Amino acid sequence: MLEPARRIAWRRVIWPICVASICGIMALAWFADARRGEEAQATEAAPATPVEVARPVIGDIPVYLVGLGSVQAFNTITAMTRVDGELQSVHFTEGQFVKRGDLLAVVDPAPYQAALDQAEAKIQQDEADLANAKFLLGKDQKLTTQGITTQDALETQQSLVNQLTAQLAQDKAAKMGAEVALGYTQILSPIDGRTGIRLVDAGNQVHTTDTTGIVVITQTQPISVMSTLQEGDLGSVRAAIAHGTVEVVALSSDQSTTIATGTLSLIDNEIEQSSGTIRLKSKFQNADNALWPGQFVTLKLRSQTIPNALTVPSAALQRGTVGFFVYVVKPDNTVSVRTVTPGPIADGKTVITDGLAASDIVVTEGQYRLQEGTKVSFTQAPSSLNAVPEAK
Repeated sequence: MLEPARRIAWRRVIWPICVASICGIMALAWFADARRGEEAQATEAAPATPVEVARPVIGDIPVYLVGLGSVQAFNTITAMTRVDGELQSVHFTEGQFVKRGDLLAVVDPAPYQAALDQAEAKIQQDEADLANAKFLLGKDQKLTTQGITTQDALETQQSLVNQLTAQLAQDKAAKMGAEVALGYTQILSPIDGRTGIRLVDAGNQVHTTDTTGIVVITQTQPISVMSTLQEGDLGSVRAAIAHGTVEVVALSSDQSTTIATGTLSLIDNEIEQSSGTIRLKSKFQNADNALWPGQFVTLKLRSQTIPNALTVPSAALQRGTVGFFVYVVKPDNTVSVRTVTPGPIADGKTVITDGLAASDIVVTEGQYRLQEGTKVSFTQAPSSLNAVPEAK
């Protein structure tokens, strides 16, 4: 056992240490509570994150297939001469809109008019010779019955009449050919369309063997667009055709401007194996000439319409490790991550097939600052949110 003096000395050492330890522990607990209080106050005082929101909308949503296309004239005709001669005059202005039958140019008609006059004169001669031969045939027939003229003479005269009749028919055909050739000296527009650059000037000799022609005419009302889609879209396109007329929309190449609306004319009869695509031809009335031959466009083909589809702005849809999700605003103005199943996208809207209700409110802008439980405020309440209480 310790001696009394030693006990007193030991107690003098232990008690101060115990008291100091207890005070330290109490101080640490006090500081921990104070820090938790500060953090709680800081959390409560943190400002709400500003976001933009929207409600889902229910409606009929058209679904489009999108492909690249090029505009082609509905018809392209090169006006060419069908007779040889001097191009006497040109009767169109470059870039002019012409109608079917309008006079474009004239080849010197003088040689062809002379050939027609000659053919008409030859017909007159044939008719006179034939009339005389028929008169003599009639006399020979009478004389033969009287025994004055032989049967051989009668048959010879009959043969002459037949020969002159054939000659007359031949010369009438020659006259028709001369009339056709004379008509070809006037070069007419075979279609309604717009003329291009003049390919030959008046005063030049033109020939039927020329390959350049006089001018190229393109029919732009209506006009065609040739486009392509992936071969996997063939079934959707055929299904759309089976349900009736298929609407197509031509957009500018950057898809920022709608140029014209038309209808699908046909699907090409084979798949391009090298690219795995199908070719489509669409027709546009093009009354305002918004489409021009050679122009590149983006073509949207309406493959179906989804009735009563629930949609959100495409900007609301996010993609993460769990798949597609949206931020849904709860009644206390905090957000929750909601996993959704998206469907087709059309005109900036995404169809949501599962995971969302029409009464939900989704964040459409400002998601990069959000996480589960973040408090938000609405920077701009769209008209569709008139039933949503104002954020505090």
